[in-house]
Amino acid sequence: MTQTLFLAWQDQYSGPEAQPASRLWFPIGRLDIAENERDYRFRYTHGAEVARQKAGFEPLDSFPELKKDYHSAELFTLFRNRVPSPNRRDYADIVHRLGLDVDAGSYDILAVGGGRRQTDNLEVFPQIQKRVDGGFDCRFFLHGWRHVSESARAHINELQAGDSLRVAIELNNPATGIALQLQTADDYHMLGWAPRYLVHDLMNAVSEASNDLRAEVARVNPAPVPHNQRVLVQMSGHLPTNYSPMDSEEFIPLVG
Repeated sequence: MTQTLFLAWQDQYSGPEAQPASRLWFPIGRLDIAENERDYRFRYTHGAEVARQKAGFEPLDSFPELKKDYHSAELFTLFRNRVPSPNRRDYADIVHRLGLDVDAGSYDILAVGGGRRQTDNLEVFPQIQKRVDGGFDCRFFLHGWRHVSESARAHINELQAGDSLRVAIELNNPATGIALQLQTADDYHMLGWAPRYLVHDLMNAVSEASNDLRAEVARVNPAPVPHNQRVLVQMSGHLPTNYSPMDSEEFIPLVG
């Protein structure tokens, strides 16, 4: 069975003569991993063209041609460099804060951890898998929590694994339009957001069965862990019968 990861890019650049960065996230690429892990395939998606039109995205150095089908017998360097070496002294701590065991493979580490660096504008995320009954599960780290109120950040420090979270639709987010907020279940304190690149699929889950969309805290990693790995969220729900997740145009490869 082929495993699929997507690569997202964030508009962060704001030069001296440039417009302020939008900070929007765009899915720009797709990595397919063969079951035997001997064939890795990377292709840009239509999301890269959208990112170019809206935010000036340029092809990455590792993949300089937008309309090329890249193949490799080993994990591409761009992704391999985002997987910590098992020889690191803190390797066990790194994988544990992702909620994984020390024997986790590269796919799981990238799928949960996102492969994101503190000063980076790239993030990896897995394809949502829809079960036969229409159900799905996904995990992601809370986005945007550093931009909420001081009192909300104080609530983040009090979160515990297993705490239920409330999912709320935000219709007029100044950056993204529609967004999904994560709030405390008891007093509705806004904690942060689901990643922008998951919103389309999660909104379909809301339309299918809004009462069935559930979120909870999977893990909280206190400082000084990287800010983008502070709160790990587990979300589950059901998708419409004839709906395939991550099948919109921005996720479709430009070639192949």
